[in-house]
Formats: sequence, C-alpha cells, structure tokens
Amino acid sequence: MMSISHLSNELEAFLEYISVTRALSKKTVEAYRSDLLQIEEATCASLIKLNQDSVLSVLAKYKNKRTLNRKLSTLNAFFDFCYKSQFKDEQIKYRFAKIPKLLPKFLSYKDIQNALKYIDRSSWLGLRDYALILFLFASGTRISECLALRGEDIEEGWLHIRHAKGEKERVVPVAKVAVDAIRVYMEKRESDSEYIWCNYKGDSLSRISAYKITKKYLQVSPHVIRHSYATSLIRGGADLRVVQELLGHVSLMTTQIYTHVQKQDLKETVEVCHPLA
Repeated sequence: MMSISHLSNELEAFLEYISVTRALSKKTVEAYRSDLLQIEEATCASLIKLNQDSVLSVLAKYKNKRTLNRKLSTLNAFFDFCYKSQFKDEQIKYRFAKIPKLLPKFLSYKDIQNALKYIDRSSWLGLRDYALILFLFASGTRISECLALRGEDIEEGWLHIRHAKGEKERVVPVAKVAVDAIRVYMEKRESDSEYIWCNYKGDSLSRISAYKITKKYLQVSPHVIRHSYATSLIRGGADLRVVQELLGHVSLMTTQIYTHVQKQDLKETVEVCHPLA
C-alpha cells in the first residue's frame, strides 16, 4: 500500500504547479494534496494509471454531493494539468453531481440596526463588536479578509483588500458610518496590534471569536452578513457585475445566486399591485 508521505511524480508536479505557478494558499494546496492522496491510497495505485471506474468506485462512498463535487473538481484540475503537461494522452473530465440551489440566508438592514442597538459601547470591546458588525455589513468582506486588515488598508473611505481569496487584490468603498465606528474603537482599544481587530488580550482576533460576536448579536455567521450586503445592493438596483467586483467573485456565475432577490421582489410587486394576484 502506498505510504501517506509518498507522492507519485505526477502528483508532486501538480502540487508544485498550484503552489508556485498559481500561488494558491498553503491551506488550499494541502486540501488538493489530501483529496488526491486519499484516492491513491484507496486504490493502491498512482492516479495517472487509474481508469474512471476505479476513481468513481472510491468516490461513491461520499453521499454529500458538495463534498463529492469538491473532490471531482480537484480531480479535474489534476487531470487537466496532466493533459497539458503531456503526462496523459487523453483529457479526462468528470461531471459534477447536481445539487439543488439553496438560496443564501440574509438579514435586512433593519435586522442589523436592531442588533446594533443592544451592543454596550461603554467598553472598547463593545465598541469593537459594534464596529465589526457595521463594517462587515458596509464592506461585504469575507471574514478572512476582514481579520487580515491593518489600519493603513482603509484610506479616505476606500478599503484596500490585499489578502483576498486567491491572492487577488480589490478596492471597495466603505460607508462613512462604518469608518467612523472603527476610528472610535481604535482610539479606545487597549492594544498596539498592527491589525484592526483584536481580542481582549490585544492579539489579533480569530475566526472563532468573530463568529461568536456575530452569533451573539445576530444569531448568524459572519458570512451571512456578507450575503446581506450583496442582497441589499441587488435590492437597491445594483448591477450584478458591480456586485461581482465588490464581492471579489472570480466568476459571475457565483454572484448570480443573488438574482433570487430580484425575482422575489418582482413576485411581491405583482402580488400587491396586480388585480388578478
């Protein structure tokens, strides 16, 4: 049986490609490595030598279609690399399992406002919680992007996201009320950390702590606030491509999930205004 530490030559070349040439994060590279090694170990053979039936028999145990599709995506990336690198004569591409579209959960501006009223801002930690929630709703950042921010990343109402997913940078406008909340918090906070968001010890805030903050006041994860940001923009009439740019989505297909908002608004308008509704 192949050792977990052993890598076939093709797999080693692929991991070097996505790590060096594509500059994917260490976490992403490790996820690719783990997925592909699992298949090699289950079949006791190098991936490059496996036929599609052998691969699919291994993947058949994954009942969760999202997990299955993630592994199929990894395989497609690997075999595409092998074909382009002439390690394999034929191009192999696996079809993804169909997943019912789930509408993203989101909060209204009123929901956000009501939650902010209950935050005790008499301490710097309360000011932090208030500023964090307001900032997430005003910027639509991923929580990883948010927690990586430094003071110099916000300038004259513009947010420079330098640690975005896929190592891409983007610039996003941020509402003055959110910028002001951050300024007040940073003036009062008891930390000299270079990062904006800190815990009670003065160290940079963790993802778990950020989750606990949004869960405490809004009963949702930080990512739901990102959905709420996008939904508010769409309802306000923003163009889908503009929302794509603001969210940092590589593909417009990812952003199109928010078109349900437009359809729902149209439906509600007809139900209220049309005599036959």
